[in-house]
Amino acid sequence: MTIEMTIGQSMLPEFDHEVAGARKTLERAPKDRFDWRPHPKSGTLVWLATHVANIPSWGVLTIEQDELDLMPGGVPLPAPPRPADAAALVAALDKNAAAARAALAAASDADLMRPWSLLRNGATIMQMPKIAVLRSMVFNHLIHHRAQLCVYLRLNDVAVPPLYGPSADEPANF
Repeated sequence: MTIEMTIGQSMLPEFDHEVAGARKTLERAPKDRFDWRPHPKSGTLVWLATHVANIPSWGVLTIEQDELDLMPGGVPLPAPPRPADAAALVAALDKNAAAARAALAAASDADLMRPWSLLRNGATIMQMPKIAVLRSMVFNHLIHHRAQLCVYLRLNDVAVPPLYGPSADEPANF
């Protein structure tokens, strides 16, 4: 028996797993520590958590557009609104992940092989096939910043969730 699926569809189990880990991490973001940062050069906990919640939306941008200009006309893109609490972070993640999952499931292999460009004020910063952008700038980027957020949690004495196995705080329950 042969199962026919697109490259995008084959990526869905991994996407779902990583989003579930991001969800577990965002659920623990302590509202009373939102403005905390480990160093003056570091982003705040709320900035980092908002970034994690919004990274899946880049999957939609990557699949549905051929480029993204971070500073169109020399003006930076607006920052996302500040979430009120962990529930708002999770709601943003769930919304963004659902849209990204649908786009990934619907994308053809040809769609994912098309070039995608990241621009800054019209100048190309990078160009890669959309599949490579999804892997590096969406999946890996989400994993990287989720791990960074886990460090923020640890430094604030918040239990770190189990992601790929038990954490120092909890056994794995999957």
